[in-house]
Amino acid sequence: MSIVVQGVTKLYGEQKALDNVSFEVKKGEIVGFLGPNGAGKSTMMKIITGFIPASSGRVNVNGLPVEADSLEVKKQIGYLPENNPLYPEMYVREYLGFVASIYNTGISKLKQINNIIDLTGLAPEQNKKIGSLSKGYRQRVGLAQALIHNPGVLILDEATSGLDPNQIVEIRNLIKEIGKEKTVMLSTHIMQEVEAICDRVIIIDKGVIVADEEKSKIYSKIKRPNQIIQVEFDKDTLDSSLAEIANVSNIKKIQNNIWLIEAEGDEDIRPSIFNFAVKNNLTVLSLLKQESNLEDVFRDLTNG
Repeated sequence: MSIVVQGVTKLYGEQKALDNVSFEVKKGEIVGFLGPNGAGKSTMMKIITGFIPASSGRVNVNGLPVEADSLEVKKQIGYLPENNPLYPEMYVREYLGFVASIYNTGISKLKQINNIIDLTGLAPEQNKKIGSLSKGYRQRVGLAQALIHNPGVLILDEATSGLDPNQIVEIRNLIKEIGKEKTVMLSTHIMQEVEAICDRVIIIDKGVIVADEEKSKIYSKIKRPNQIIQVEFDKDTLDSSLAEIANVSNIKKIQNNIWLIEAEGDEDIRPSIFNFAVKNNLTVLSLLKQESNLEDVFRDLTNG
């Protein structure tokens, strides 16, 4: 395992930011680390990276104990914190050269800089001052500094915060490419981002892990009917009539001629809705099966 967290608790005075947190992340996994504001996400990431100590518990990165070997662990981790601290008065190449000089990788500094500029798409802006860059390119510089020493583990805290839709897609694609060979732990509030790029989802709330599942299985955590169908007829009908459809558990009228139908069981009720329409001389104008999404799961588990 690249990251192993065992029974980690973090106290700030009497406030418990993390409460006996345990999880593992394998090499080649991209894990989404989610939670409401104040849930303990950034605290956990800072403990993994060795920026702050845990009050109790253990963290290992690539087999190294963080508390006992913090400096060696830092060599193995690339970290992009939420506020992306950069030196705006420095030029992009100058800054990356400065970061590269901190790490003793055995690779020439020039080669490190050129490789990371190509990887992160910084070539058009490489000779500009960081302070003059757009938000998207500053995020790329932050990613570049996290990757320049070729770490095995990448910790990203709100990596796409403040980016426009095109920039978000570009950074997502970059993270997906990086994740093929590295361990990536990604904290974000953008659920679509996790659904797009992550293999697994960990949700933390009030310092406690409330879900840790593969992305394809996380939806089973939500407490909702098996099926939710939205149907629009060409004319109105009665709740009591719709309730006669097999397995229907709840009916809600959204607006004229549009209904939300909840049903239990695994058998698809859409054919039954069509049959109901034919029997009652109705025309189905639209029929949509609503799928659970990560936002539903998040809100359900964190009482949002």
